[in-house]
Amino acid sequence: MDAEPNPAARVNDPAPAVTEPSDDSAGPAPHGLHHVTAIATDPQRNVDFYTTVLGLRLVKTTVNFDDPGTYHLYYGDEAGRPSTILTFFPWRDVPPGRQGTGLTTATAFGVPPGSLGWWQQHLGTLGVDADPPRDRTIGGDDEEVLTLRDPDGLVVDLVASPGDTRSGWDGVAAVPAEHAVRGLHSVTLTERLLDPTAAMLTDLLGMDAEGGGARSRFGMHGDRPGSLLDVAATTDADQGLQAGGTVHHIAFRAPDRDTQERWRQHLVDAGLNVTAILDRQYFTSIYFREPGGVLFEIATDQPGFDVDEPLLELGRHLKLPPWLEPDREQIRRSLPPLRVGDEIVAGTG
Repeated sequence: MDAEPNPAARVNDPAPAVTEPSDDSAGPAPHGLHHVTAIATDPQRNVDFYTTVLGLRLVKTTVNFDDPGTYHLYYGDEAGRPSTILTFFPWRDVPPGRQGTGLTTATAFGVPPGSLGWWQQHLGTLGVDADPPRDRTIGGDDEEVLTLRDPDGLVVDLVASPGDTRSGWDGVAAVPAEHAVRGLHSVTLTERLLDPTAAMLTDLLGMDAEGGGARSRFGMHGDRPGSLLDVAATTDADQGLQAGGTVHHIAFRAPDRDTQERWRQHLVDAGLNVTAILDRQYFTSIYFREPGGVLFEIATDQPGFDVDEPLLELGRHLKLPPWLEPDREQIRRSLPPLRVGDEIVAGTG
């Protein structure tokens, strides 16, 4: 499920019914968001936007393991720690997607309190499509948020987060450390029906419901930064189209392989169609769908992005898993050149 050559094809697949577990079969609780993966078009434009405009670090330049002619680009904090990571499949010929039900329709990052004014000016200077900061209340939480859209139309929220003490990535001169993105704050799912998704989140995935209404909030284990999931229920929106500028899937954290294996058995016992555990080189993964159709992943915290290159070199070289290394030259020729700053890091085009 890492790659879907026709990314729009799966969004309408029916999700399986969920069997509610009994009280004595409760599984492990998720430890927060691990990463969000989205679909882009032009890889160079994607790198320029997320490293220069948002000030994230490109922590891994690799390929989609199921479609090696396509990059898989990972952004995050200095080390690409879980709950800071946003990744992209830049399919160059993918058509534009459409926001709507059955999709993750917003990805939110936390920024320091008092920073949204700076971000508004910064984004305005660069001509980024962004709305003025506004106040909102979700599940009893009062927040100040600025919504922007990346060059492919992906919706990104910047949320002023007083309790987020993560340091973020301060290696970009254009974004001062005192305003730097700290990491993932939350994601928003848009659904036609709230109850089936809410039941999975609480009864099966062990999240806490933190408030209802048209937009409901669910919290994960430990109330740490990057542990919120919002569900917006609407009957007015069309079915979403998963393609360029939309989210492909969201991943939750499992601290280790043993916990992930327990998760998988727990989900299978509840009647879900769950993949085998897949090796993603920097973590292992399982995938399944929630009742509204959004693709979920549970990914391990380990081994991390420094498993195949030093911390100081992250993202600066094309990295391939061992099973793709024999095809390195062919893969390299199939990829367009990719620059970070003045340095070509991959591809020959």
